[in-house]
Amino acid sequence: MEAPESRMKTTAKTQTAVLLIALLCASVMAACQVAPVRADESTDAQSQSAPQAQSEPSLIIENDSELPDTYPEANYEVRFHARGGVPRLHWKLEKGALPPGIKLDEEGLLHGRPERTGEFDFTVSATDSNNPPEAVQKGFVLRVRTALVVKWKTLAHVTGNRIDGSVEVSNITPDDMDLTFVVLAVAENGRATAIGYQHFNLPRTTVDKELPFGETLPHGGYVVHVDVVGEVARKNQIYRDRLQTPSALHVNVGP
Repeated sequence: MEAPESRMKTTAKTQTAVLLIALLCASVMAACQVAPVRADESTDAQSQSAPQAQSEPSLIIENDSELPDTYPEANYEVRFHARGGVPRLHWKLEKGALPPGIKLDEEGLLHGRPERTGEFDFTVSATDSNNPPEAVQKGFVLRVRTALVVKWKTLAHVTGNRIDGSVEVSNITPDDMDLTFVVLAVAENGRATAIGYQHFNLPRTTVDKELPFGETLPHGGYVVHVDVVGEVARKNQIYRDRLQTPSALHVNVGP
């Protein structure tokens, strides 16, 4: 049988061993412990590392940059449209120039009757009724083309005692025209002699229709004038174009 003194020593050793093991486990746990990360800190770190996405504007002008062509004195009307934003929209010409005779209303209606040909570049803005308001701009081009075109086919020239030549006429409008074609040879004293005349219907989209002219003339110098006038009666529209020889043509042989 074990003596009491021996049992006391064994118990003391056991307690000491248990205490050492407990201290060792506590040290290991302290070394392995990781500081907790707050959710908001993790979100901030992710947002900083992720690339910033560019937000698209909510207000967009939908019309194509190239507007429909038109012609001098033709009625013109185009309405601008936008997607997004808070109604009501306010439209404005920001820069550039509209064709003379054309204007832009605040409601986005571009309308009028252009006074001359040309290519016109301008920028339009649309502003919504949000608070604060959102605005967007877009560039446009509007071409005012010559509706009725006359050009030389065979330049006016002298053949013996005659002046002859021919022109080409084009109607590039969407309308048929009542066309009048007149050629005058104007002498040095101002007297004009008709050497060409036609009056007929010129169908729409006609391109390069040939019109000859010619006449016998007295001895002298002549400047040849070609005038074409096209009328669209139902629209009360008149189109004109003309040619002229760069210098006088001299007829040296009498009739």
